[in-house]
Amino acid sequence: MRVVRLGSAKAAANELALSPSALSRRVAALEDFTGKRLFTRQHQAMKLTDEGQAFYNAIAPKLEELAEAVESQIDRGQVLRLHLGVPSLFGSQRLFPRLPELRKLHPRLHIDIETAPNLEGQVGDSLDAAIILAKLPDPSLYSVQLDHNRIYAIVSREIAAELGDVPDRAKLSRQTFLIHNDLPDSFDAWKVAVGMKKLEPASVDRFNSGQLVLEAAAQGLGIAIMHDDHFRRAGDERLAVLYDINVESPYRYWFICRHKDLEARPVKIFHEWLLNAGL
Repeated sequence: MRVVRLGSAKAAANELALSPSALSRRVAALEDFTGKRLFTRQHQAMKLTDEGQAFYNAIAPKLEELAEAVESQIDRGQVLRLHLGVPSLFGSQRLFPRLPELRKLHPRLHIDIETAPNLEGQVGDSLDAAIILAKLPDPSLYSVQLDHNRIYAIVSREIAAELGDVPDRAKLSRQTFLIHNDLPDSFDAWKVAVGMKKLEPASVDRFNSGQLVLEAAAQGLGIAIMHDDHFRRAGDERLAVLYDINVESPYRYWFICRHKDLEARPVKIFHEWLLNAGL
């Protein structure tokens, strides 16, 4: 299964603490046993053949069931513990509303949540996995993109009415902009989109909490540069979107962990649930 997931004999051998030649002998023995050519090989890359894909599709669910059965007998009643890093806004808007579903499916899985800055740097140390907001994660980590967003300028309804429907440099230069520390380049992208690359506002206030950015905007303290998803999920009637401008965000939410940790039972359960749940 590791060869299929990683697509490389060398990478799979490293995770299994085997030499590439030893792993190749095991694959060859499996092919002899099944009488099928399961993989195509090109240097260290290995891909499933059509017969190999059919074989994998047939046995993978059974192996998963076997792993669950063995686990239930070996550590019955024991808690599966996942140490997960999550941005606080993602946690409150997207993760926690769906966690009861996960608990019903896997009642023994319990999650310790960390929301401190620099979650990526803690993966493999204090964290088993994390969800991060980034342009691109560390390439040495396993990663999967969770969404695709646009940038919104989010304001109180009063400020939206004051600024109107058309960007005005004089009015915007008197405003305070509210920027999340995880989205530092979003303001520059938004300025380019409104045709004011060199706009200098009265102030730029920075936050490390998405909830506080949105609350500051709702209280009329400035213009929040956040994602369209953040605005929709907030469902806050005090907030409005400033102008009708399509600005692609350079940032995405990603799930990340070390490659070898993806086989750890708590990480694997959460990873598969996260992708299937479509958070």
